[in-house]
Amino acid sequence: MRRRPPLSLVMGSTLVGLVAAAAALSLVWLPVDPNRMDFGAQFSPPGVEHWLGTDHFGRDLFSRVLVGARSALLVGFVAVGISLSLGCVLGALAGWRGGAADELIMRLVDVLYAFPAILMALLLAAVYQPGTVTAMAAIGLATVPVFARLMRASVLTLRGRDYVEAGRALGASEPRLLWAHVLPGAASPIVVQASLSLAIAVLAEAALSFLGLGTPPDVPSWGNMLREAQGFMALSPFPALVPGLAIILTVLGWSLLGDGLRDHLDPTTRR
Repeated sequence: MRRRPPLSLVMGSTLVGLVAAAAALSLVWLPVDPNRMDFGAQFSPPGVEHWLGTDHFGRDLFSRVLVGARSALLVGFVAVGISLSLGCVLGALAGWRGGAADELIMRLVDVLYAFPAILMALLLAAVYQPGTVTAMAAIGLATVPVFARLMRASVLTLRGRDYVEAGRALGASEPRLLWAHVLPGAASPIVVQASLSLAIAVLAEAALSFLGLGTPPDVPSWGNMLREAQGFMALSPFPALVPGLAIILTVLGWSLLGDGLRDHLDPTTRR
């Protein structure tokens, strides 16, 4: 009997799909230039001309939210790609080699764990310049320890299995054993963690942009929109409400997708 996917997986996929569709739509069509100012339409409520209203410069919120979805996904995927690549390599080497190599790598991971994304962004901004690349690097480096520890635990669990010992007895090299027999078994928890880390990355990108350490002010992003709207809440709630809801729905979507993948891929939950 075919297993029905969990409800959280369906809901998460739907929300993430909507955000991805908004980002893709912004590449080919926008109702209004997101940076076009119209001082005659300041703080307009949602209507026919401006579907989600306008901000204090009269800029269309719907167009800016669409472009913001593109920025959020770009930063999220690149940051998680950095942390996934470095974390899996470090964790796999530590778990497979053991001994002094394991101790050295995991202490390095502990050092990275002491630097949250915001502090990492401050350090990188002091050396380079605040911007999208700085935000992606900061979020990626700050989340490396999560993947490294998860991969190490998976490798330690799998390297003593019978099929790994059988491959070793047949003369398979150590790299082949690790690549072909151990890493595929560790893929499921890594995929789940990647989805959950994307939720953290979207939230971190919005926080860094809000603090002026992320996406440049001239590029529409949800964090920038929140920062600009904080002084005008009494005049109109929509400039803050629209990007705030976008962040909430995106983070919720990635979190539900991660929970759903965990339940769907976990063999202990299958009947």
